[in-house]
Amino acid sequence: MADRTAPARTRGPSRYVIRLVVIAYLFFLVAWPVYLVGKNAFSDGFENLRGIIEDPDIVHALNLTITVAIIAVVINTVFGVGISLLLVRYQFPGKRLLSALLDVPLSVSPIVVGLALVLVYGGRNGWFGPTLESAGFQVIFATPGIVLATVFVALPLVIREVVPVLEELGDEQEQAARSLGANAVQTFLRITLPAIKWGVIYGVVLSLARSLGEFGAVKVVSGNVLGETRTATLVVEENYLNFDKGGAYATAFLLALVAVACIIVVSVIRPKEDR
Repeated sequence: MADRTAPARTRGPSRYVIRLVVIAYLFFLVAWPVYLVGKNAFSDGFENLRGIIEDPDIVHALNLTITVAIIAVVINTVFGVGISLLLVRYQFPGKRLLSALLDVPLSVSPIVVGLALVLVYGGRNGWFGPTLESAGFQVIFATPGIVLATVFVALPLVIREVVPVLEELGDEQEQAARSLGANAVQTFLRITLPAIKWGVIYGVVLSLARSLGEFGAVKVVSGNVLGETRTATLVVEENYLNFDKGGAYATAFLLALVAVACIIVVSVIRPKEDR
């Protein structure tokens, strides 16, 4: 009996030490910097927030950021769920290569992503740029380029949340539904989607947060034109470099607030039995 309880006593202190280290790590890396951003944003009360809300160029940047983020999230959700089903439910040549390529956006610098998009969709020197511009469709230094860059950097987030859920779920219920006469669409809507909904929701939240905060790739492809292609993250940089630190902190606070709020809401509304 003593031998069974001894390991528990030795593991007890180490467990608390590990928890303390993790809490301290998250505090100094995440909580404290975010707190300082909020503190500086409200250093003059609500003047900083009022200033950015009353600035039409910043309002346009915020609207553009939200629009691009929503479009990117919708695209990544649709294709993310489809690719997840392809990776888990089907066997095909090159499956491992495809799975590895999906992690490229997480390993490549966003600056490189932006430059690659310029080389492909740019003006006279891009592969498809001259053809698209002759047809009256501009990608680089326009909203479509910003959407492409944002979609690329957030691509794996939905997939990496949904794939483990599909693997744990298995396909027994889907096979049973098909054996009872359900077609592919009915099986997906009634069996698969309800089972993976929380994986999809978490992927959407992460994708939204990543899309709102994208900077490097967007800066390369947008051109950073005031009132046209300048996004909220670029506003933060411009304000900070121009010594308008109050406006920079206020804009950064709004972006962080939206991302953190989405995560908190999802964590609160998720049923306990699904956690």
